[in-house]
Parts: sequence; structure tokens; C-alpha cells
Amino acid sequence: MKSYDEVNSILNRHELVACDTTLRDGEQTAGIVFSNVEKYRIAQLMDDANVQQIEAGIPTMGADEKKAVRHIARMGLNASILGWNRADIQDIDTSIDCDVDSVAISMSSSDIHIEHKLKKSREWVLDKVVESVEHAKAHGLYVSCNGEDASRADMDFLLQFAQAAKEAGADRFRYCDTIGRELPSTCHDRVKKIIDTVGIDVEMHTHNDFGMATANCIAGIEAGARFASTTVMGIGERSGNAPLEEIVMAAKHLLCKDFGIIPLKLKPLAEFVSVAADRPIPVYKPFLGSNCFAHEAGIHADGIIKDAQNYEPYDPEEMGLERTIVIGKHSGRNTLVTKLKEHGIELGDEDASALLDLVRRYSVKLHRCISDEELVALYADLKRGQNPFED
Repeated sequence: MKSYDEVNSILNRHELVACDTTLRDGEQTAGIVFSNVEKYRIAQLMDDANVQQIEAGIPTMGADEKKAVRHIARMGLNASILGWNRADIQDIDTSIDCDVDSVAISMSSSDIHIEHKLKKSREWVLDKVVESVEHAKAHGLYVSCNGEDASRADMDFLLQFAQAAKEAGADRFRYCDTIGRELPSTCHDRVKKIIDTVGIDVEMHTHNDFGMATANCIAGIEAGARFASTTVMGIGERSGNAPLEEIVMAAKHLLCKDFGIIPLKLKPLAEFVSVAADRPIPVYKPFLGSNCFAHEAGIHADGIIKDAQNYEPYDPEEMGLERTIVIGKHSGRNTLVTKLKEHGIELGDEDASALLDLVRRYSVKLHRCISDEELVALYADLKRGQNPFED
């Protein structure tokens, strides 16, 4: 178990901090269950990538969950290990028993939740927040106090919530867009208001119900939030969470802000999580999918052949991806000329036009792109005067 000072040192080495919750919120995805052995491997891969804080699970669930959290806390990882809790002293004591160095303490902050889920009052909520945070701090733990459903909370009460947590000793406030209904513009303004008014570090925890998880997380970071709650590939309840790989790379390339995470380590991590979760990585998945640097359209492929910067937003080698020029219905003549040159064939203008017609018809007929070998075969057919589309 790391000391409080050691945790603070870990969380202050870089401008931004990832607190990855794949093992908690990610596993709450309907149908996903990680074995404990898989959890240990995922934690190790995260640590290898320099993820600063790992939300290892919910100790109060007991049984295998508690065993897994305790094991991860004792693996000797460089990362801080955090256990998730309700604002309940018994929950926190269970986390303490697992040797975690940090706790997340979660409490509803919106009137919708307070009145219809908890059936309590705002005063009761604040009392529970103060009681639980003080208890955790008395045991030397680093504390993230989570405002569940913060995006739908009354702003004045949310400020009281964050202020009460800070005065009780909380190290940061987790702004939770629990049902993914936030807009980047309002998210930015609300997070900035919390930081300016309360003066507490803020963590973004965003869900993707309206496809806004990454945008809202980045908006919060623009507003001054230092912490991002993420999951690998964005797995999570309902439509998922903000993906670790998207947040790290968007912050780096669009905001020029650094998490200190190694991009090359993110793809192996995602590939392991994909297998363990039985959730294949879509070919179009940003930063992970096989189509990230696949070019077929003639104008794009021609631009890439001339200079990759024309149509590529970052270097594929940064994520361990590969650039591919695909031959298909949308290919242009220059792509065919370039591809055949790789095979020692010089293609003239007249042959290029004739071959392009064959390629497009062939691709439509097969409902797919064609391989280099098929391209060479079509060229051979062309030179022999054979047309595969003649009766």
C-alpha cells in the first residue's frame, strides 16, 4: 500500500492524470465478466502503459471482487490503486481491508437522484459526504469524491457538494455525467465554475449515451480538469464511457496536454481487453481499428502517396498502426500505377484507364476491395486481351 505522499507524487508527475475504470465501470457493461487472472493482466498492462491510477473494483461486493482488488493492490505496480465505494463507512472499511491507497466515494448530487433514488434530502447527502470523506482521510487515504449525476444537478447545490467534500479533506471532485446527457459547452462552463469557485481538482467521468463522452471529457479538460476517468475501448454501462486511447491522444494532439501515457502500449492493452471482454475492436475504432490508416478513395490515396500529412491526422507508428492503400471501387489511376510499380510493372496512361475500369467492376461484383495479387492478375488479363466480364 502506497502512502498518501507517494500517491500524490504519482498523480502530480504529469499535466493530466488518467484514472482508468475498466475493471470497475468497464466490467459493468452488460455481458462482460473478467476473470481475476484477466483483471491482473489488464492491471499490469495498464501499469506498463503508465496509467497513473487504476480503479480496481468495488471491494464491498465481496468474494472474488474483494480478492481481485486486494491482489492488484499487492502487485507492486507503479500506479495508485483505487477502490470504489458508496458514501458509506462500511464500504470504505472494506476498501481499507484490501490495502488500496485511494478510494472513490460516490454520492448522488442531482435532485432527481436524491428525491427518487435515495428518497432523502440535500442535507442528508452533504452529511454522508462529510462523514465518509473524513473517515477515509482519517485512515490516510487519497480521496476522490464523486458527484453522481452531476451534469443534472442544480449548480448551486453542486458547488455546496464539492465545497463540503473539499472541507472534509477530499483531494478531488469527480464530475459524473452519469447518463451521458451533457453538452460540451455546458460541461465546460460547469466544470470551470467548480474549479474557480471551490478551488478543487476535478476529474471528468463521462458516459457515451449521446456519443459525447470523449467530447465532454475533453471540454472538461479545456476548462481546467486535470483528471480523466476512462475505460479501454470505451466499454462501460449502456453505450460506454470515454475511451482511454481517445482521451490520451486527443489531449496530446488537439490540446497539447500530456498524460505521460505511452501510446504504443495502448493497442496491446486494448487487444487483451477485447479478447477478455469478447468485444471485437471495430475496424473504424479511432486509434485502434485496422481502418484508421486505410485509404481507398482516389483523391485521398493520391494525396497520401504524395505526402501522408495530406490526409492523416497523426503518424500511424505512434499507435503501432500501419498505413495501407486499398484497391477497390473508389480507387484512382495513380493508386494503380503506384501499386503495380511495387510489383515491377510500369503502367502507361492508356492501360491505367482500362485497368481502372476492370478494377471498379471487379470490386462491385465481389462487394469488396481486391488484393495486390488480384490486381496483378487483372493486369495480366488486360494485357492478354481477356475480359473476365465477357460472356
